[in-house]
Formats: sequence, C-alpha cells, structure tokens
Amino acid sequence: MAAPAVRARRGLTAAAVTACLIGLGIVAPPPAGAATSASTTETRPFEPGEDDAGGVLTPPRSNAPSRVPAAGLPRPVGRVVVTDAAAKRAEGLSLRDTRDANGGNQFSLEPPDQALCVGGTEVIEGVNNVFATYSTSGARTSAPQAYTPFWNDGVAEVDRTTGTYGPFVSDPKCYFDPVLHRFFMTELQLGTNPTTGDFTGDSYENIAVSRTATPGTSAADWYLYRIDVRNDGTHGTPSHAGCPCLGDQPLIGADTYGFYVTTNEFSIDGPEFNGAQIYAFDKAALAAGTLRYQRIETNGTPLAEGTAYSVQPATSPVAADWSTANNGTEYALSALDFTATLDDRIAAWALTNTRSLTTDHPAVTVSRTVIGSEVYGQPPSVQQKSGPYPLGQSLKDKLNLLQSNDDRMNQVVYAGGKLWSGVNTAAKTENGPTTTAIAYFVVRPTATPTSVSATMAHQGYVSVNRNSVMYPSIGVAPGGTRAAMVFTLAGPGYHPSTAYVRLSSSGAPTGPVSIYGAGTKPADGFTGYPQYGGNGQERWGDYSAAVADPGGTVWVAAEYVPGTFGYPPYLANWGTAIGAIG
Repeated sequence: MAAPAVRARRGLTAAAVTACLIGLGIVAPPPAGAATSASTTETRPFEPGEDDAGGVLTPPRSNAPSRVPAAGLPRPVGRVVVTDAAAKRAEGLSLRDTRDANGGNQFSLEPPDQALCVGGTEVIEGVNNVFATYSTSGARTSAPQAYTPFWNDGVAEVDRTTGTYGPFVSDPKCYFDPVLHRFFMTELQLGTNPTTGDFTGDSYENIAVSRTATPGTSAADWYLYRIDVRNDGTHGTPSHAGCPCLGDQPLIGADTYGFYVTTNEFSIDGPEFNGAQIYAFDKAALAAGTLRYQRIETNGTPLAEGTAYSVQPATSPVAADWSTANNGTEYALSALDFTATLDDRIAAWALTNTRSLTTDHPAVTVSRTVIGSEVYGQPPSVQQKSGPYPLGQSLKDKLNLLQSNDDRMNQVVYAGGKLWSGVNTAAKTENGPTTTAIAYFVVRPTATPTSVSATMAHQGYVSVNRNSVMYPSIGVAPGGTRAAMVFTLAGPGYHPSTAYVRLSSSGAPTGPVSIYGAGTKPADGFTGYPQYGGNGQERWGDYSAAVADPGGTVWVAAEYVPGTFGYPPYLANWGTAIGAIG
C-alpha cells in the first residue's frame, strides 16, 4: 500500500489549516508512489518585488507603521559575505537520514524543523522524525534514530510491507540542563488510523528526559512521559471550543525549578484557535522519573487586540543566568502581528512562584506586558539562485521559491539579565526589492510576584542586499557576554546556505554575515511542486537552533542544501549543518 503524498494535513479542514500559524511537516511517498493529495498553504506572503513602488501595506491597527522597514546591513558587513568553513563542526541530519531510518519505514518529509542541545561531551540534533548523537569534536556517535518508534515502543511511522500507519510526530525540541546534567526532548504526536493514515482525536506532547548525562538513542536510556492535550473534556482533559485539538509547535524553556512547554492549540477538525497553552513541570521530578505539572491557559484575557500565540519561554546557558526572584521567575517573549501584515510591538511574559512546581500544589502566576519595538512584518517568499533541480525539471515545473512562513517569535535565551530573540520580517534592503530579513530584540525584563515590565535594550535588523536571511536563532554565552545568530541565507546570489553573525554583549553585530555551510544547489523538494499539492513555494526551515555550552562556544544548526543526494531516488535534497562558534 503506497503512502499518501501529503499526510500532515490529512484530517484537518481547509479552515483549520488556514488558521494554523505554522504548518505541520509535509510528507511524501518514495519516488514510485503517486501524488494525489493537496496541501493548503499558510497565509499568503508577499511575492519578491511586489511592493517596489514603495512598500505600502495595510496597517494592522490605526497607529501602526504602514511601510516595510528599511533594513540596514549589520555593520561592519558592508556588502561582503564571507565563508567560514572553520566554524562547521559536523554534517547534520538530512532528508536521506529521515527517509532511510528504521529500515526505510519512514516518510520523506520537509521541512526538517531543528532541535539542538549540547552537554558535556555530547551533542544531540533532531529534525522532525529522526535524531542522532554526536561528540563535541563533530563525529556522529549514533545512527539516526526514528522518533515514532522511540516514542511508541517500536511502532513504525509507516510499515512499507503492510501499509500500516503509525502515529504522526512533529516539531522536536531539545535542551540540556546545566545543573541536573540531563537532556530533555519534546515532540508533538497525533494519533492516526492505521489503515487510512487519517488523524484521530488523539493528541499528545511527548517528553523524554535522559537517565544519564550521556544517553544513547534507545528509549531505555530515557524517562518517557506523555501529556494528553486533546482538551475536549475526555481523558481527564478540559473542554475547549472545537476540540479535540492539537498542541502545535511545542516550545520549551527552563529556569531553576521548572521545565516549560508552550503550545498553540488548534482544532483538529475545525477553524478554532484557542491560544497558547503553558505546561509548567517540576524539572527535577522529571529527571527522577516523576511527572508533576501545572497547566495554564493564556486566552482568558486578550493580549493587545488578539489571542496570544507562540509564547517562547527562555532557556539559559548556565544556572547563574536563572532568576530566583519572586520565588523563581521564568521569562518569555511573543510577537504581536495578529493580522499577518506589520507591527511595532512585542510582548514580554513572566511566570513567577516557579518554586511551587516542586510541591504538591503548584501555583505559578503568569503576567505579561506589551512594549514598543522596531517594525517587523509578514515576510515574502524567497527566491533561489538558479541551478540544476532534477525533480522539478522531470516534472517540467519552475524552480521553487522557499517559504519563509511568518513573523512569530523564535527561540528565546535569558542571559545576563536580558532576553534575546528574533523574527522573520519583510524588509527593504539598500537598492533592491522587498526580501526576507531578520528583526531581532534584546529585552531587559523586571518582574514582581504579580506583574512584569520590560524595556528594549537593543534591537536591529540583519539583511543581505537583494538576498534573504530567515529563521533566526540566537545562542548567548553565559552572562550575556556575547552571542551568535544562525539563519538560512538564500537568494539570487546564494544557494540555500547556513550562516551566522556574531553579536556583542549589547546585541550589536561585531562581524560579517559568515557562511559555515555553503549550499551547492537549489532546494528541490516535492512540497513546492503542483504534482505533490504545492504552489511553487517549497517548505523550508520552520526554525533553526542555537545554544551556548558552559564554556561560551555557541553551537548552531540550520537547514541548507549539501548537494550530495537528491532525485532520484529522494524527493527532496535538504540537509542540516552543525557549527560551533567560539
């Protein structure tokens, strides 16, 4: 039985997909399979050059800016992009690893989504449906481990002999705790009909905590937990509108006492969006094999003029960066572009009394505030440098554009008393059309037991003239002494590549945009081609990852095109590159 061309959207209505701010990964059969299902894209982005007349857009609110920001190049970059091969530490996971893992009982999938964590002598990298371990010297120390059988006692993602479907998993995250010396991994999971592959109402957040500081990839090396997030009033869950629901794009953070997972709650069968949900766990209990947590809803009170989404909790590189004020404080950031146009505000959040998570009666308090920011907004799709694209050429299609998704807040780090993060944005560069750039923020928060305030310590744009950069993650050294931002670089001048820029303790760029994983060909993935339900825009990235180890080296990972495999027999050619920036 052939696997369906598009599985991630199956069971979701068009309204639900349109409402969803970030899509689940899209999967495809092996090359011999027929592509029959259609994929619904996300909110329509700008097309390259669309607003060359002046960049005027419909403002999201009466006093919001109406023009695309004129992004400056990070100084002292000028117009130079250099190649830094020395920063590349390892070839990361790829579409080939994804498809061939678990004896080939896997789907082809894109985009990868990116997990990365570093502790002691071990590095763990994950993408949507596989993960692997590495030494800090860059040597891969395990074969790619498929996530579906890891979470589900050996059940395959798809059994290609019987045609039986296993559960669907997506959106991995990874964290190493600097005090407990344990790795944490998370991933959402949806139940499927084993015969048809359609989604059922089962919906979970999976959590794994390593039993040692150097775990292997066997489930026996980890404590495994599962949180039911269907929230339809059954299975002990609360009753929410439109549910059963999925907890989309689980985001993670940690402080002295807690481990935090936030989700975007969408109906599986309808258009309802119920806002961000926060799950606050006793971190030490998880590391000892015990599950204890508090569940918090954020949609009781509107945030500005909309419902909170993608609330990004913070991690910190070392324990000294955590806040023990207010009986324990965890911070978070979120974006506020509710209309997929432009905005000039972000939200800062504080979870206080987090020490209560270590008791039988956790009572974490959540507060939030809105602060002004530089302009950011819905990014355009991204052009690619021309080159061979055999899958598309075999289909007689044009070369794909790359999807840049939207301007939600990406990974947040709390170090040196400041929160660091960035978003994709539309931007006008010096003498070119509108492209995708990065707006980033360094925020100084202050909390009381029941409130939070914040000021913008630094903000800026990263852009490359007439090309695009997208999906930023910022890794920050202990104490906030310096940082590095990783992202994808692509455009008419560059095949999709992994790149970074160094930042000072204040947040100002201190060097050029540097490529550490140079793309060698255009991205040539099935998700962009009409024969596989696409519309000319290939899924890309969704997010990258960056994390500092205790010694201050910033580890980074992002998607690029290595050019070492592709069609045939694979239906995409993406890879990831792991770098280490001293």
